[in-house]
Amino acid sequence: MNLVDSSGWLEFFVDGPNASFFEPALAAKDDLIVPTLALFEVFKVALRERGEDAAVQAVAAMRQGRVIDMNEEIALRAARISLAHRLPLADSIIAATAARCDAEIWTQDRHFEGLPGIHFIPAKKKNA
Repeated sequence: MNLVDSSGWLEFFVDGPNASFFEPALAAKDDLIVPTLALFEVFKVALRERGEDAAVQAVAAMRQGRVIDMNEEIALRAARISLAHRLPLADSIIAATAARCDAEIWTQDRHFEGLPGIHFIPAKKKNA
């Protein structure tokens, strides 16, 4: 299973320099999980930067994967992960969701760099 975090979805949607890195995980829809937190983060950014239509289209694309709601198990696991790896709230929820679903995380978020089960690529500037 794969979980593409918000940074990966946003990179893919704007066809950023690392978009192709995320394509294998996003193309395998049957193996793709999408935390509700990622829906929130991507919708918020798309709404702010591109408007309602783009935000709705982004969420529609994301919903082609299996959406995973946050629940008590994920919340408690996130707290443990946050303390163990010094991850911020959102990142610990992403990590806990991935752990719950036995998924690997695809990301540009440096907080995940070096952790097990992570496919990490450093973010690049668009004109770099």
